[in-house]
Amino acid sequence: MATTETIGGGTLETLSAEEVKALYDANSIILIDVRTPGEYAFEHIAGALLAPMSSFDPARLPSGGDRPIVLHCGSGVRSRRMAEKCIEAGFSRISHMGGGFGAWKQAGYGFLGTDPATGAHVPRP
Repeated sequence: MATTETIGGGTLETLSAEEVKALYDANSIILIDVRTPGEYAFEHIAGALLAPMSSFDPARLPSGGDRPIVLHCGSGVRSRRMAEKCIEAGFSRISHMGGGFGAWKQAGYGFLGTDPATGAHVPRP
């Protein structure tokens, strides 16, 4: 279940993997992965955008119109830090996925992984 907290005048929302999946399937959010390019290349949620934490700039995030941005990482720690950075940069509201990509995979949701034999992306699980 989503939780919200007020930080520095902005609202930080933490969504569960289940909530993110439902919103993503409905095309209601923009999902942004803040992990490293290597992590993303190895496995990622199909269609998620990449904005690595190492060069993360809230001013460069895409505008989704009515679709809010949801950040995610491997465990939820980095995405929360980047969400806080967005609030510091003036975002009034930002969301991230609690438990990150690990929670997504544990829930059994699909993603693209790397086939070690070919190096190609293949649907998992």
